Amino acid sequence: MRRWLRVVGVAVLGALFLAGCGSDAAQPADAKLQITVSILPQTFFVERIGGEQVEVNVMVLPGESPATYEPSPAQLRALSDADAYVSIGVPFERAWLDRIASANDEMVMVDTTEGIERMGTAENPDPHIWLSPALVKVQAETIYEALAALDGAHADAYKENLDTFIDDIDALDAEIRESLGGVERRRFMVFHPSWGYFARDYGLEMIPIEVGGQEPSAAEMAQLIARAKEEGIEVIFAQPEFSTEAAETIAEEIGGEVLLISPLAEDWLDNLRRVAETFARQLGD
Repeated sequence: MRRWLRVVGVAVLGALFLAGCGSDAAQPADAKLQITVSILPQTFFVERIGGEQVEVNVMVLPGESPATYEPSPAQLRALSDADAYVSIGVPFERAWLDRIASANDEMVMVDTTEGIERMGTAENPDPHIWLSPALVKVQAETIYEALAALDGAHADAYKENLDTFIDDIDALDAEIRESLGGVERRRFMVFHPSWGYFARDYGLEMIPIEVGGQEPSAAEMAQLIARAKEEGIEVIFAQPEFSTEAAETIAEEIGGEVLLISPLAEDWLDNLRRVAETFARQLGD
């Protein structure tokens, strides 16, 4: 029977925990949990909490976009060995998550968007919840609960790893607040609107070039160029997973430059630290 693991109360998690501890099919002490995730930052989250007890497989590989990605037949077949699939609400999951779930009836589906109020609209929620340290703490708790329920023998180790990870997130948050706290310009222009949660957390305003997955029309480009000049924006941020043509056009018109920042780097802590430093440097000039 399909098992869906969501943060809806302790009863479901407790039942899974007890099943994991008392069943003859309990996780062997020397066996690693096989966890599949959608995007690379989730690999970092699961490995930080699971430590040596997990082996993580990722669907969207480096250079690919979760907006246009389609799983390969080999990836779908590999799900037959997975103990859990950890989703995060990225666009490809809308079309593929049911098929992913049906690839393995014993695979637990873990929804890390649970407990998170998402930006955007109900029809088109902003998926980039991993770019907010505060929201990653919520996701980390969900991941911990899932691992502990699947493998009760190592629940204490998972909790210790979670606590250490939360401490690191809090330290990162403090660093970012310090680096961005004094910048005078608070608006930045970016091609793909990945950084809305980050901007909200740290008092910035994101001006997206692409809206609703669509590149701007000629009239919209003219408006963006005019606004960039009005705001004194000299840097257009883009990411390597998308075309930079529209960003380069605006940068040329304002005599600025395009800088690449990726929301999908695997080393999440280091990436957010470097992105914050980039924002502070560019917005503080």
